[in-house]
Amino acid sequence: MNPVRLALAELRRLTASRLARLALAALVLVPTLYGGLYLYANHDPYGAFPQVPAAVVSDDAGTTLGTGEKLQVGGEVADHLVESKSFDWHRVSHAEAMQGVDDGTYAFAVILPRTFSADLASTAEFTPRQATLVLETNDANNYMTSMIGSQVIKQVTASVAGEVSQTAASRLLLGFSDVHDQLGKAVDGSERLRAGAARADDGAHRLATGARSLASGLDELASGARALDAGISRAVSGAHELRTGAARLASGLGALQSRTAALPAQTDRLADGAEQVAAGNRRVAGYGSKAAAASTQLKRRIAADRAGLLSTLKAQGLTDAQLAVVESRLDVVDGHVDSADATIQSASGDLTRLSRGADQVAVGARALANAAPALTEGVAQAHSGAVRVRDGAATLATGLDRLDVGGDRLVSGAASAATGADSLVKGAGSLASGLDSLTKGATDLHAGLVKGRDAVPDPTDAQRKAMAQTIGNPVGVATDSLSSAGSYGAGLAPLFMSLALWIGAYVLFLFVRPLSQRALATSQRSFRTALGGWLAPAAVGIVQAAALVLVVGRGVDIRIAHPVLALLFLCFTSMTFVAILHALASRFGAVGKFLGLVFMVVQLVSAGGTFPWQTLPAPLQAVHHVVPMSYAVDGLRRLLYGADLAPVLGAVGVLTAYLVGALLVSTVAARRSRIWTPKRIRPELAL
Repeated sequence: MNPVRLALAELRRLTASRLARLALAALVLVPTLYGGLYLYANHDPYGAFPQVPAAVVSDDAGTTLGTGEKLQVGGEVADHLVESKSFDWHRVSHAEAMQGVDDGTYAFAVILPRTFSADLASTAEFTPRQATLVLETNDANNYMTSMIGSQVIKQVTASVAGEVSQTAASRLLLGFSDVHDQLGKAVDGSERLRAGAARADDGAHRLATGARSLASGLDELASGARALDAGISRAVSGAHELRTGAARLASGLGALQSRTAALPAQTDRLADGAEQVAAGNRRVAGYGSKAAAASTQLKRRIAADRAGLLSTLKAQGLTDAQLAVVESRLDVVDGHVDSADATIQSASGDLTRLSRGADQVAVGARALANAAPALTEGVAQAHSGAVRVRDGAATLATGLDRLDVGGDRLVSGAASAATGADSLVKGAGSLASGLDSLTKGATDLHAGLVKGRDAVPDPTDAQRKAMAQTIGNPVGVATDSLSSAGSYGAGLAPLFMSLALWIGAYVLFLFVRPLSQRALATSQRSFRTALGGWLAPAAVGIVQAAALVLVVGRGVDIRIAHPVLALLFLCFTSMTFVAILHALASRFGAVGKFLGLVFMVVQLVSAGGTFPWQTLPAPLQAVHHVVPMSYAVDGLRRLLYGADLAPVLGAVGVLTAYLVGALLVSTVAARRSRIWTPKRIRPELAL
């Protein structure tokens, strides 16, 4: 008897009566009922959140900002939650919310405290306070609602934080615009300061150059004034000698006139004295000529230097007022020089005339000596001339005294002017140096202000709004998935469809005999006996898989990316699960069925059908890589969601190994079942 006939015989036994057929139909529908109903109940629980009652309470009293604007965030948040319809929100009082969470009327409550807006506004102060949202939960209602409420609080917190950040960023950017405008004004002012400092610096350098020229000219003037004063001193000394000599001459001529009787005897002495006087007068006249020439040269030099000095100072940038001051000082000097020159020229003329008169006196004296008879008249004339010489010499001495005083003042004034010019040179140098530093500083200030102005943003209203929105919510999330389950139920489908097939295979062996007693009583080969015992439930398992795919794909409306391949994979998975449970039942009997139940539990917790398998404890992670349901779940995920199908081949390989191994165990069990023992005749436990 071949395995196919054994399988057909078992199927005929299972369908021999109406009740048997109903039982078989029920067995076929067990995986469909388990997997289909569970996935139907959990197909999209998130979409039903709007039916979950939740309370929102706003105790926020609001606050007033520094700008006078009224801030009332709590009421806005509460209204936004109610309008969002993310849950069945009820805006109630604080007491009603607490009572509702306590008695189960509300799954949870979100409470915005009285100081919520004030705490948010404190971010602009130096003592900011963190605004607090209160989530009231009651795990006695449902633990998951508490977790969901926590996620809602996080979203509300992120939304409020984004709004606050956006408002703060907008005010900050507006402040940047004000700073930019003020820096622009400062840049304009610094440019005017830099230009003015540059012009002042240029003028200061010209002033320093003119001051140096003035100091040089005044040094030369002081030197000339000292030389003039020395000459005048010598002229004064000569004039005093002349006055003394002229006085003596007048006195002598007077005595001569009165004593003409003794004239012949004294003529020779008179002639000698007159010649001596003439020689002295010539020397004095020579000194007077030298003084007159020096005075004339000094006057010309001062006049030439005056014009050149004024021209130089004007070229160096001195104002008309400053030039007028210099001219007034020079006019004083010129007045003293002109007065001294006039006196010297007059004195020089007098001395020249005196010298000539003295010469004439000498000649006359000599002539008198030669012509004594005519001496009386000559003496009278000489006396008269001597008187005039005396008077002129006195006048000359007085003028030269005044000239000497003026020369002293000229020397002192020229020295003071030279000292002042030196101070002016130093001051002009210091001024030029300071203005150099000022110009450099003004230039650096202008460059720094320009750089600062360009560094401060000046956004438009539209740009400021866009920037504030970006700062308030700087990170966007773009989700891309290589494959997507689409819903919560679809995410659980691989696990529960695999589990449904295991349960379906398990319940089959509550009614199906693993090994045919008829075949065991014959000489049938053990492998054929084992294969025949597996084929019948495997065929039923294929029908279970087909019904499950039909209900899940059509009834529950879970999208299957590769429906044909998914059906084939589920059929092969069902055949493998049937083979494993067949091997356990064949080898261990009633204990094997219990082991099948235990193995199902082990696979349920280690297959990684809900959370990633890496979250399992270390022992269960090791089990995950061994149990067949892990590979059934992994392969089914890729077939349902449309991911890369290469790992499906690996899953099929592992399931094939389990299938072959289970059939080998069943074969060994069939061989051992040919030997009857007391335990087989009267087993300790029968199911």
